[in-house]
Amino acid sequence: MDYSIGRLAKLTGLPVKTIRFYSDAGVLPEPARTAAGYRVYGDEHRVHLELVRTLREIGVDLATIRSLGRRPLKEVLDLHLQAVETQIAALGRTRAVLRATLEKDGPAEEDLGRLHALGRLGAAEMEKLLNSFVDEVGGDIPARLEWLRSLRACLVPSLPAEPTIAQLDAWLELTELLADEDYRERLRSQSEDFWQDADHDAWRKGQPEVMRLALDASRSGIAPGTPEASRVLDRVLALTGQSRAELLRAFEEHDPRASRHWELVAIINDTPLPREPAEAYGWLEATVRHPSSRIVCE
Repeated sequence: MDYSIGRLAKLTGLPVKTIRFYSDAGVLPEPARTAAGYRVYGDEHRVHLELVRTLREIGVDLATIRSLGRRPLKEVLDLHLQAVETQIAALGRTRAVLRATLEKDGPAEEDLGRLHALGRLGAAEMEKLLNSFVDEVGGDIPARLEWLRSLRACLVPSLPAEPTIAQLDAWLELTELLADEDYRERLRSQSEDFWQDADHDAWRKGQPEVMRLALDASRSGIAPGTPEASRVLDRVLALTGQSRAELLRAFEEHDPRASRHWELVAIINDTPLPREPAEAYGWLEATVRHPSSRIVCE
């Protein structure tokens, strides 16, 4: 169906001058014109205007909206749906904070801080944050960059529709952690040797067996420093391709913020942290740090 600019303004609730501005600025696909030069709009323009309005309401800039260009009606509708769902999710987070705040006798500074943080962390901001984190930590090592990209969806999980305050706080803490330049640099520098020199395929394939060996040793009561522990450690090192000194250095250089990262992910997902990795690597660390192992390392 064809619409004049006045008719389109009535249907969308947008002023004629705004529609004309969007047309001139390239935000709206170029309409056809009559022989007299008047603009003629169609259903795709009406739907596109609804999308533009929604995107503007959630803070998307005109340059980004302009990049949408002329797309099929189905694709524009899909983008519109995504924008609406993003807006609903953002409102749900804000509602959760407001409800929790109103249950108290009076709002505290931390409550206002949550509202402020949620207001500046929309979907577009989270996308940029994740992109910069993955690119910066991945650096110029293709294997590391590919691995981080495969983990991208896990690094910051989506909040549920009705998040608890604990989940909101974990989500906000996690976004601050990802933005921490020192954390990024530590992750990049600590993994440099591994991603440049190690046999990554062998490492991935060997990890289940490493976990099994360490867990069995821990649960069988094999104490660090014993000959049995040394034999298990040798089998683990054969699977990982590391020396005892390299494994010890990995534990000594481990940034506790990396562990905190996955604790926050578990809080957001409302799932307990798996106990097995902590138990397995706890046994390995105690074993390789034992004086008897340190003598071998030196």
